[in-house]
Order: sequence, then structure tokens, then C-alpha cells
Amino acid sequence: MLLQSDLPLNPSSDDIVGSLRRAILAHRVAPGSKLVEDEVSDVFGVGRSIARTALQALAHEGLVTIIRNRGAFVADPGVREAREVFEARALLEPRTARSAAERATPAAVKLLHKHIAAEHQALQAGDLGKAVYLSGLYHMAIADLADQATIAAMISTLVARSSLIVALYWRRPQALCESHAHHALTDAIAAGDGARAEDLMKGHLVDLLANLDLREKPQVGGSLRDILRQA
Repeated sequence: MLLQSDLPLNPSSDDIVGSLRRAILAHRVAPGSKLVEDEVSDVFGVGRSIARTALQALAHEGLVTIIRNRGAFVADPGVREAREVFEARALLEPRTARSAAERATPAAVKLLHKHIAAEHQALQAGDLGKAVYLSGLYHMAIADLADQATIAAMISTLVARSSLIVALYWRRPQALCESHAHHALTDAIAAGDGARAEDLMKGHLVDLLANLDLREKPQVGGSLRDILRQA
């Protein structure tokens, strides 16, 4: 994950979002943990307004829940939510993949391959939190390609919520999204084969749900400062 020492001298809210996102998706910060604004500000050496902006951005991604008069907490999706999120994705994304195949351009296909390469580079580097995030970007890129703004917005929300679910419940983190799944889907989109793209996306999401270990989540501890110093 990103270490504090790897951050710029004066980190932006985006820098802080990236560091905290990786810590959350790599299980370094436990679900339900409180992210105190003052502590975030102190750890990263920034003002409270920048820390607050970072926490709000993480809330928009579904990784943090902000409760009025209580503060920000790492989201804690339960088993029921995990199933519902993937069932909702299974209703939307296969048809979206078909539409993406019907609208695919060489530039769009090149972008999908770029997402795949980045995801597997992160896996090879052992950065599982980043790999989960990049896998989500791949799925959102397909939704954008389909050119259906309302559905794309819904998928974006679901993918953001499922990133933490995958990070928490995935059985085999070293094989997050097997390369053949995304490569085969991209090949179908590149070929303009909407029916195959739809079938592949449906099967891919079924496989993702099947590979979730929907049992009690492991808990981790430690201060935010110590967590972010870990390699």
C-alpha cells in the first residue's frame, strides 16, 4: 500500500484518499473503524478542511460512512448487503456489456486493456487494495462505453460498494479477477459481439459472487498512524 513517506510533502485530498483507500481495501483498517478528522489531519500533516474533503470523497466511493454528529467510519457491509450488491450488478452489467460491444471503438478497447494491465501489475506488486480499485475502474469503463448515463451512475455506485465487499470477503486475493475473465470480455467487446459480451459479463459476476467467503470478517487493529506506516 501507499506509505506516508511516499506522499508529497504537502499532500492533496486526492493523495490522502488514495492512501486511505488502499489501507481500507487491503484490510489494514477494520470495517466500522472511526476515522477521526483531527487524526487524519495530524497523520498527513494537512488542515482539517483537506482531511474533511478526503473523507467525503471516500464516502462518495462507498468506503466510508459519515454519520451526522458522530463522524466518519469505515463502511461495514454485511453478508446480506454483499449478496444484494452483486445481484443488482448481475441485473445491470450484462446488458451494459452488450451495449458497450455495440458502441466499441479502438480507443475504448485500448483503454480497457490499459485497465487490465494496471490491475495485474498491482496484483504482481502485492498491492491488493489497488488491484481491487482498478478492477472496479475496468467495470465502470465498460458502463461508460455503453453511453447510458443513468445506468452508468447506478453501476458506479454498486461497483464502489462492491470494492470493499470483494476486499473483505474474497476467498483468493491472489487471483482477484482471473486474467482470462477480463481479457475474454474485452475481446468480445472489441469484436462487437454483444451477445457474447453479455454472457461473459453474466458469468463473470456469478463467479465473483461464488468466490466470496460470506462468513465473519477478520478484524484488525492499531492506530491510523501505525497502519499507514506498515509496508
